[in-house]
Amino acid sequence: MLTTDLDTPRVALAVGAHPDDIEFGCGGTLAKWAGAGCEIHHLVCTDGSRGTWDADEDPAQLVVTREREQRAAARALGGRAEVTFLRWPDGELEPGLRQRWQVCAAIRRIKPDVVIGHDPWKRYRLHPDHRNAGFLVTDGIVAARDPLFFPEQADPPHRPATLLLFEADDPDHLEDVSTTVDTKVAALLEHESQLRTTMSVTGDRGTREAQLEEFALRIRSRLAEAGEPAGFPAAEQFKRIDRL
Repeated sequence: MLTTDLDTPRVALAVGAHPDDIEFGCGGTLAKWAGAGCEIHHLVCTDGSRGTWDADEDPAQLVVTREREQRAAARALGGRAEVTFLRWPDGELEPGLRQRWQVCAAIRRIKPDVVIGHDPWKRYRLHPDHRNAGFLVTDGIVAARDPLFFPEQADPPHRPATLLLFEADDPDHLEDVSTTVDTKVAALLEHESQLRTTMSVTGDRGTREAQLEEFALRIRSRLAEAGEPAGFPAAEQFKRIDRL
């Protein structure tokens, strides 16, 4: 059964494998909620140090750049909280106990009503960081809700009400983002270091403007297609899990 439009949560936590994953997966939803008074938080699992096609890029400098871009993107969506960076090496994220401890700690500290993350069960997924970040969200929620997991943590257990998974093969929930499409695009464009690798913007000044417009059109087209089942002009789609 298709559901639409959760009540605006008081607090929402979005978890992404890399800088820019959250904006691609749920930027419009976060912007909508922020505009309605929700406190939105970002948690990024990796350092983004391999997010380039330039073999001469300095990985350490890329980490600094990508974190700066992620903070700017979060602000563009209406986030007022500090972004949490776990800084695991790009491409080497594992769904281990240490990483689960960190995600659990963030959930207990932030106390979100809604958590959003990658769907770890997406078929034929190539990138291990996306898959493992998804499992860290599901495993972290289980740990955060139950008092005998990581009892040494300072914050008490917390059980979110809803989990939304983006990139799902079988989505069953839509969020109407008709009013925040431009905000989503603006937040994505804060990730300037990724214009070439994820947005296909490679040209000189004249060509670049046209490619930026093409990228924005692709985003708008995907959102329009996602909204069709509910008659929304634009939507982001998720797998929804309420029994947490």
